[in-house]
Amino acid sequence: MIKVTFVEANGKRIEAMAKAGDTLMQAAVGAGVAAIAAECGGACACGTCHCVLSEDWFSRVPAPASDEADMLDFVIDPQPTSRLSCQVVIGEDMQGIEVQVPDSQI
Repeated sequence: MIKVTFVEANGKRIEAMAKAGDTLMQAAVGAGVAAIAAECGGACACGTCHCVLSEDWFSRVPAPASDEADMLDFVIDPQPTSRLSCQVVIGEDMQGIEVQVPDSQI
């Protein structure tokens, strides 16, 4: 199991355990991270699973595909290292990743 820590806008840290092959969105929803609304269920059709990775982690995961990049144009307060958590697949090499969660998705 891979430990993922979600850091909410208020500083609250929520730890989740995920399997390799899960997405960050699945881990967040499973851990009860309320700020990850995931309204489209992981279809890359909305921006309600927006998260922000550190520069280090952003450079270690595959770059966003064009459909994700297009959706990121519509999230609230996008950052250079913003991602849709439904599109980030957790790998064995992601043990200990920390993910920033915006205050609001809508």
